[in-house]
Amino acid sequence: MHSVFIDEIDAQTYAEHVARAGSTIIIPAGATEQHGPHMPLGVDAMLSRSIAGAVAEKTGALVAPALSYGYKSQPRSGGGNHRIGTTSLGGNSLSQMVDDVVASFIAQGFENVVILNGHFENYQFIYEGLDNAVARSRASGSSARAVLLSYWDFVDEDTLSKVFPDGFLGWDIEHGGILETSLMLLLHPTLVNMDRVIDHPPAQLTTYDVFPEDPSRTPPSGCLSSAKGATAERGELLFTTVTTQVADALKSELLLGDITLEVN
Repeated sequence: MHSVFIDEIDAQTYAEHVARAGSTIIIPAGATEQHGPHMPLGVDAMLSRSIAGAVAEKTGALVAPALSYGYKSQPRSGGGNHRIGTTSLGGNSLSQMVDDVVASFIAQGFENVVILNGHFENYQFIYEGLDNAVARSRASGSSARAVLLSYWDFVDEDTLSKVFPDGFLGWDIEHGGILETSLMLLLHPTLVNMDRVIDHPPAQLTTYDVFPEDPSRTPPSGCLSSAKGATAERGELLFTTVTTQVADALKSELLLGDITLEVN
C-alpha cells in the first residue's frame, strides 16, 4: 500500500510503476492566483491535484507534483493579471516547462503522460509544450502518448442542473464562484471562509480585451460571480462526476483497463 503521489513514494516503488505495462503519469496544472477574499491563492493547483489523485486511484496511474504557476490571469476569465497575489508565467516559459517535464517522464519510461489542467488560461500553452515533447520523443522511436484535459469539461448537464438549480450562467464567470468554492469546501474546507464571500451580481464582461488592463471592468472582489450558494454537497456532485468521467476517458483512450490501486 502506498500513495499515488510520486513526491510521497520512494524511488524503487516509483521505478516499479514506470516499468509496468501502460505506465501512466498525471501532471496536475494550476496557477498561483487570487480567488477573492474567501479562498487561498493555490486553488487551481489544489483542485487539479486532488482530482488527479482520485483519477489515479481509479486507473493505476501516478501523480506528479503540480505545476503551480500558470499563464497570465485575464479579466474575462480570471479577474486579471494585475491583481495582487496573482503570480504568472509568460507563455513561452509555461510551454517550455511543460516540454521539459513531459520529455523527462517519457525518457524515464512512462508510456502515457496526462496533464490535468485546472487554470483556464493555461490550455494552449500547455498544448504547445506537450505537442513538442511528444513529437520529439516519437521521432526518436518512443511510442509514448499524451492526453491534455481541463477538468471542468467533464461536468455534464445533469450535474450542472443540480449544482446550479437556478440556472447555470456560464463558465466564463465561474472564477472564484460556486463551482471552485464548492470543490474547495469538499476537498480543503479549512482553507475556505464563507463569511468572507462577497455576494455581488455576475460580472458584465466585454467580448474583447483592452490593454493595459482596466481594474474597473471586473468586480473588486476578484471573483467574477458570487460563491454564496457553494456547499460541500455540491462539491461532492462535481467531484464524483469529474473523477468518474475523466477516469473513464483515460481508460478508453489509453487502454488502461479497469485498474484500481489500494492506497494509504
